[in-house]
Amino acid sequence: MQLEQILKQYWGFDTFRPIQKDIINSVLAGQDTLALMPTGGGKSLCFQVPGLAKEGVCLVISPLIALMKDQVENLKKRDIPAAAIYSGMNRFEIDMNLQAAVDARVKFLYLSPERLKTSSFKSYLEHMPVSILAIDEAHCISQWGYDFRPPYLEIGEVRPLLPNVPVIALTASATEKVQKDIMDKLRFPSRHVFQLSFSKPKLSFSVFEPEDKEAKLLEILNNVSGPSVVYASSRKQTKEIALHLFRNNISADYYHAGLTFQERNHKQDRWMKGQARVMVATNAFGMGIDKADVRTVVHMQMPASPEAYYQEAGRAGRDEKKAYAVLLYRNADSTQMRRKIEASFPSVEFIRKVYQCLGNHFKLAAGSGYLESFDFDLESFEKAYQLPSIETYYALKKLEWGGFIQLNESFFAPSRVMIVVDHNALYAFQVAHAYEDAFIKTLLRTYGGEMFSNFVAINEKQLARLHNCEPDEVVNLLERLQTLEMLEYEKQKDKPQVVFTQGRLDAAKMPFNTKAYEALKQSELSRLRAVENYVTESKQCRQVILVEYFGESSALHCGICDNCLEMNKRQKPVRFEFFRPLIKVALKRRLTMLELAQHIHAESKDELIAVINFMIEDKKVFMHSDGRLSMEPQKSASE
Repeated sequence: MQLEQILKQYWGFDTFRPIQKDIINSVLAGQDTLALMPTGGGKSLCFQVPGLAKEGVCLVISPLIALMKDQVENLKKRDIPAAAIYSGMNRFEIDMNLQAAVDARVKFLYLSPERLKTSSFKSYLEHMPVSILAIDEAHCISQWGYDFRPPYLEIGEVRPLLPNVPVIALTASATEKVQKDIMDKLRFPSRHVFQLSFSKPKLSFSVFEPEDKEAKLLEILNNVSGPSVVYASSRKQTKEIALHLFRNNISADYYHAGLTFQERNHKQDRWMKGQARVMVATNAFGMGIDKADVRTVVHMQMPASPEAYYQEAGRAGRDEKKAYAVLLYRNADSTQMRRKIEASFPSVEFIRKVYQCLGNHFKLAAGSGYLESFDFDLESFEKAYQLPSIETYYALKKLEWGGFIQLNESFFAPSRVMIVVDHNALYAFQVAHAYEDAFIKTLLRTYGGEMFSNFVAINEKQLARLHNCEPDEVVNLLERLQTLEMLEYEKQKDKPQVVFTQGRLDAAKMPFNTKAYEALKQSELSRLRAVENYVTESKQCRQVILVEYFGESSALHCGICDNCLEMNKRQKPVRFEFFRPLIKVALKRRLTMLELAQHIHAESKDELIAVINFMIEDKKVFMHSDGRLSMEPQKSASE
């Protein structure tokens, strides 16, 4: 079946976007391929179409369960057999899906990078007819990227088991340095990079420094109708802002990683269906969310990197209609972000100390412990060696980054509790239940009132010490209170474990790469400085600042960001009647904004852009998803 037939049969589109066809042909030619396409650019089709065109199974590595589930459901709706494997599934379900892939009864199998290293998966992989290895969110493999995840490094090690299987790596944003790192880590034999323009012609970027951020948010949402996403920095803030909007007659809900899976699904579903106009969320929200008509994305604080901001802001206007990305900024935001980065990089001396303490904690002799797993209670470890909590957490993360240890998922997912009744109902229960009352008081003294609004991470051993009982009794009490519908208790599924990926080393001589560590820190600080430049710059086009950060040169001013609009006010009146006929003649063929400006030989490109934007609003000129202009609209594929 020809590629256009596949596109039409399963997605209903007549034509590919130009870069999609180039990427697909590269993969079908057996070449390892890196695809850089902004949010909404149609990344998924770049591996899904060749996956259908080739015999066998396309393996898709994805970092988030929600993203996997969303794509699998979308494929099934199109009668394309697909499956996913993720934590929380039972052994039978996992084996069933793996066997389906071995038998080629599914065309797409989604899994996390952690799954690749398991012996059970590798035993199935030997018999699996893999056609393509697709790596979604590929920036996660680069230690120079903004969202580095050590398990992604396992992907390159699987390649020898899949000889002659092409790799396609996809991401929405990556600098030149990150691109090179992705290809190196994935063992590309040669460079094949396809990049869609980072410019977003219909997305207006703005930065404001208001005295009252909440008041400014209300003003924005009242001025621009339609669905919106508001990004906040903390779980507590998401709920507070959502309540503030609700009190001001704007339907809103909140979302963060501390909610249960069912709660997150319910809230996301309400927003997708328009039952809540605004979703106030931490950056846990948005990955894989396919809602095309989002009109505004508002950030209540400065993001840590241009990559994160570009991806989150790009969730507005995926229907290629005018949309707005607004960042609300204060000088204190920058100071706070810098402190967070500094805190996440403890001194090398302290990292060595934590490594020494780990070896002593597990009573490992020099050279022993290679690939051994140990149950690990972080709180007990910190207490035993009198280590500061936050600094120790980041030291362990950096030991993992350095390849000395590995931490399982449960290390980052402790037990959690949330009180599901109000203060009055809980008090009435305590009066009537003396035995449980004493425990509830211990719980509240230890973890505070946030439990009434959010899930809070708890430690059963710590509660047992404070309540003067055994840990099993704490578990029984929590389960009883859940049965009586006083609280929700999510018990940790597995014990946190640490794996020594090298035999125990002498901490003082441990080959910790201090040069790379310092370079990593400077890389994060450099990204922060780029964001600071973006928010404080008042004379440069916002879009130009962003696309030049990603290495895209010769970008023209967008004409619609706050800086461009302010500059336009100060310029002489635009010569509409002079430019209109020249534009109509030039656009008998599709041109980029830069090509059009060169064709017309316009002395003032800003004047030309203003005329084009006017003609676009008047539907006399059409901007296509590849950034080209024409006099006719054209239907094209979307993600």
